[in-house]
Amino acid sequence: MDINKRTILWIVFSVSLVFLWNEWMISTGKPSMFAPAPTQTAKAPAAKAAGLPAPSASATAATPGAAAVDGAAPFKSEIITITTDVMKVDVDTLGGQIKRLELLNYKAAGNPGWFGGCFGLSEACKSNLDARANEVLFQQNGNKTYLGQTGLVGAPGLPNHNTGFVAKPGVRTLDNGNQVQLVLEAEQGGVKLTKTLTFKRGDYVVDVRHDVTNTGAAPLTPELYLQLVHDGNKPPESSWFNSSFTGPTLYTDADKYKKLSFEKIEKEDKTQKENPGKPFTPDHPTKADSGWVAISQHFFVSAFVPQAKAARDIFTKKVDTNLYAIGVVQPLGSLAPGATVSNTAQLYSGPQNEKALEKVSPGLELVKDYGMLTIIAKPMYWVMEHLHSALGNWGWTIIAFTILIKLVFFPLSAASYRSMAKMKVVTPKMTEIRERYKGDPQKMNQAMMELYKTEKINPLGGCLPILVQMPVFIALYWVLNASVEMRGAPWVGWITDLTQHDPWAILPVLYAISMFITTKLNPQPADPVQAKMMLFMPLAFSLMFFFFPSGLVLYWVVNNVLSIAQQWVITRKYGAAK
Repeated sequence: MDINKRTILWIVFSVSLVFLWNEWMISTGKPSMFAPAPTQTAKAPAAKAAGLPAPSASATAATPGAAAVDGAAPFKSEIITITTDVMKVDVDTLGGQIKRLELLNYKAAGNPGWFGGCFGLSEACKSNLDARANEVLFQQNGNKTYLGQTGLVGAPGLPNHNTGFVAKPGVRTLDNGNQVQLVLEAEQGGVKLTKTLTFKRGDYVVDVRHDVTNTGAAPLTPELYLQLVHDGNKPPESSWFNSSFTGPTLYTDADKYKKLSFEKIEKEDKTQKENPGKPFTPDHPTKADSGWVAISQHFFVSAFVPQAKAARDIFTKKVDTNLYAIGVVQPLGSLAPGATVSNTAQLYSGPQNEKALEKVSPGLELVKDYGMLTIIAKPMYWVMEHLHSALGNWGWTIIAFTILIKLVFFPLSAASYRSMAKMKVVTPKMTEIRERYKGDPQKMNQAMMELYKTEKINPLGGCLPILVQMPVFIALYWVLNASVEMRGAPWVGWITDLTQHDPWAILPVLYAISMFITTKLNPQPADPVQAKMMLFMPLAFSLMFFFFPSGLVLYWVVNNVLSIAQQWVITRKYGAAK
């Protein structure tokens, strides 16, 4: 039995070392041992990279627009930059695509390093220590692809996101006004398409309007698509200790919130190719007249919200190697020669701020992922938000909330510590029983039960209260990990971002000290090897906490300090009573 205990403890220790080494690799700019290196997004021909969805049965498949019309000079695209007080957006006149979107009030995720310099081990780490750039959502750079695209399908040659547009003159920067507009026009295939993008002060919502005019001599039934294209790479800051979701999400009134994955889309594409002609139903709703489609990531989201109460087909598809799309197709009805039809939509691209998301569209706030314990986590965040409104600092909010949690669970914790205090007092008697009956397990168990009965000890008394509290602790982890409000939020001195690890490792060291004291206050295991390993565990956990967000470590440090005070008081009281 002793050998089995030692073996299990050494296995736990070895696995911990492997994960710690993996985190060190990630933090110094090297790839994770558990994930493949990022895949380069292939440069596809225009026809393949278009990624246009299959139109409804009533329409003919669309042919992506070319950069040049037969006999005409090649189209020379232009990047139009729109700047507001909260975002800077690059729109390519080739297709009217949103190619880059920079959030001016949010810094990019950076690794602050340890002791202010990463020990000079990694150029990637050093670059992150420079003046951190702003967070960029839409982009097309190296192996990163994230685009917002719209266009028409329903007949050959209609304007789409590969068609050349002309930008109308106008103001490009939001100065003294409250909004700025970008108007793009293209005429192709007997249709004139006018895209109007409206950017507003203090708003992460872009109003997207499409005006479609039939300039031909025959009626048309065009359809409008809105799609988000993203590569399938995992975010570089994601790790085993601080995992985050990046992938397609959607919502409809009928089916509610749905979280997808790039891997799932890849498998569905493979299934379709292996079974050509066979009916296929994707693992998400395909028709609705409400809701939105989005690409969600840690702290941020970009979502197309189509025109309300209008029928749409929802699609996901593989566009190219390691490139995927989610979007909608909306029928615009029959369009007579000379007639114009308009469609309005919204594109939200910004932080996962619950209050802001609720105003944009029902269900959009669900992209803020609290994990499986949302039912507990949401009320927790509500309480923390009210504490923050009074304290004005998220670090002090975490401390105040930890104290509040301790007060709520005081009866359970007190019962646990009383049980552990009694166990500590009778530990010599338990050791004596083990030595006396070490060759007879049955008599040993009988003697132990008699001892518990005589001393009025519940052997599980120290464990059950902890198990009851575990869902709360896990939910709190997700609250701290999912709240963009804490991203970039300082506490005091050296803690300048509660969502990043402690750059001076002070909090992990404080955690190790507090955990060591807590361990010494608890009853010591009879097995000396097990006792030594229990003393080593605080060091192992503190090493893991080197990579945890400092806000989470702060919570555990405060929790341990309060536990030590509570244990000390109860232990002294119990000892005096004896």
